[in-house]
Amino acid sequence: MNQAEKVSFVSEFRDKVKSAPVLYLTDFSGLDVKSMTVLRQRIKASGAEFLVVKNRLAKLALEELDIPDLSDSLLGPTGVVLGYDGPVEPAKALAEFAKEHDGKPVFKTGVLDGALVSVEEIQKLAKLPPREQLLASLAGALEAPMAALASALEGKIQEMAGVLDALKIQKEGEEL
Repeated sequence: MNQAEKVSFVSEFRDKVKSAPVLYLTDFSGLDVKSMTVLRQRIKASGAEFLVVKNRLAKLALEELDIPDLSDSLLGPTGVVLGYDGPVEPAKALAEFAKEHDGKPVFKTGVLDGALVSVEEIQKLAKLPPREQLLASLAGALEAPMAALASALEGKIQEMAGVLDALKIQKEGEEL
């Protein structure tokens, strides 16, 4: 890679990191080319991107950004996952792939919305249900009290209608 290519890579990588709210660093050592291809496909399907980076160039790109210092994690073979659609799906894709491939790749660290995320927190994210399922659960939790309120109000309306009917019958009885 010549100097112009390095400058171009640093600039492009910096722009990608700026546009991605989620960044995970992984150690992919021990994976062959075929496995890496499968990993890239799964990461892409999860709404993220997997890049193999040179640590020195990644440090140059990241030092001008408003994110925590990751230089301690930029050692050895480094794969960067840039998540564009949320933190759960890429973490889940990486964790599932690692289960199938003897624990590889290994999470090093992550950055979520500008905050440093530990390996344990990434693993917790990987265990969360998908976003759609969480939203459906939230909608169900919000719907239940509303349905109970609507039912209670309907009961009061029926009770009021019964009282009005009884009052009407009473008035009719007094007129005769």
